[in-house]
Amino acid sequence: MLRLNRPETMNALNAQMRAEITDAVRRGAETARVAALTGSGDAFCSGQDLGDIPEPERLDMERILLEEYAPMIGAIAQCAVPTICAVNGVAAGAGANLALAADVVIAARSAKFVQAFARIGLMPDAGGTHWLPRTVGAAKAMGAALFAEPVSACDAEAWGMIWEAVADDEFEARWRARARQLAQGPGVAHRSIRESWDNGFDEQFRLEARLQQRCGATEDFREGVAAFRAKRPAKFQGR
Repeated sequence: MLRLNRPETMNALNAQMRAEITDAVRRGAETARVAALTGSGDAFCSGQDLGDIPEPERLDMERILLEEYAPMIGAIAQCAVPTICAVNGVAAGAGANLALAADVVIAARSAKFVQAFARIGLMPDAGGTHWLPRTVGAAKAMGAALFAEPVSACDAEAWGMIWEAVADDEFEARWRARARQLAQGPGVAHRSIRESWDNGFDEQFRLEARLQQRCGATEDFREGVAAFRAKRPAKFQGR
């Protein structure tokens, strides 16, 4: 489990933090069976640390996005194991899109998602222009980007932006239980759902067939069938 830990800045992202998140997710995927990310304090992540930008007019945004944000977001979105973002509070700007990079997003009901970029004259980045229209549709994505208004966790769930919004007093126990559930599950090729966004039907069907062949050759598949026949819970090993 990875916890963003700059509560004095609402866990705003600076260069060091981006590098540490990238490294932690990549290393964790080598040994863990699930990757979970949450925030400390009252916020999940307030986005780019504007205090880390002393001279905005000299800021090379393209370089930072390509060299620092892309590896971080990619480490989560392309992780070899299932990923959960547990959004404990406000997720704003790049922090909102950091959360949306995960396979599953679980949020406390008091949490909010804010595409805050327009407030400072920018457009959504950190993958936001990719995630938003694919999760909530064009109309909601445009409204969220153009108006930069907070979207409550309950609305985010209703829109299909996240998996579920959970009562604050149940939030910690809920996302941890979900993480354990994924960690105890089979080592399936969960990435195929993400890849379907960019594939046509024929290409995706072939990908399904190829990955299903791999799944069918695993110990977990044999265990799943044996458990079904014996009417007992399966004991998956991630193999």
